[in-house]
Amino acid sequence: MEALAQFVGSGVILANLGSSLQGLIVGFSLALILGLFLGSLMGRYRPVEKALDIYVHALFVCPSIVFAPVFFAIFGLSDAARIAIVVVYAMFVIVINTATAIRTVDPSLVEMARSFGCGEAQIFRRILLPASLPLVFAGIRLGVGRAVKGMINGEMLIAFVGLGALAQRYGAQFDAAKVFAIAMVVLIIGLVSNALVQMLDNRLTRWAG
Repeated sequence: MEALAQFVGSGVILANLGSSLQGLIVGFSLALILGLFLGSLMGRYRPVEKALDIYVHALFVCPSIVFAPVFFAIFGLSDAARIAIVVVYAMFVIVINTATAIRTVDPSLVEMARSFGCGEAQIFRRILLPASLPLVFAGIRLGVGRAVKGMINGEMLIAFVGLGALAQRYGAQFDAAKVFAIAMVVLIIGLVSNALVQMLDNRLTRWAG
């Protein structure tokens, strides 16, 4: 706590927090968009699922940090490299949960919509997406937690900026108090991010309760 107070008083935490949050927000936003899009296609269309399922699950179970050298080789020491790590960490769990959510929607609802003349876009918008939201948000909550991990790992191993760079620096100095202070900040980021997703979940899926 003393180390954390020193960080806050000197402005070190705030200066690095902004950089970390920027990478987290951009990376998770991309992961969310791609995850929902691919998951919806996989859940709705069997050929897409057959084509992508094995690769999605392989990338999900593979330790995401192994992609760090690849992104470093492609993007170098840049923000794009650490954002890519966040995307890889968070995207695949969202894809899997979204695909599962779409597949578990009651088929009778889809048939009823078709009988009333709904097109594919209307079925997605009015039937599949609303009915699958509870399970989709479960994947988003898991994804945001993994995104925070990706943020720190990407900063420690690739970009050397933000909170990850601080943790790397003081870890090399064996300064446990400062490392734990940084870990507390990361924990707070994770809890706040999860709380924001939970609030949105409660607002949009109030009917499910």
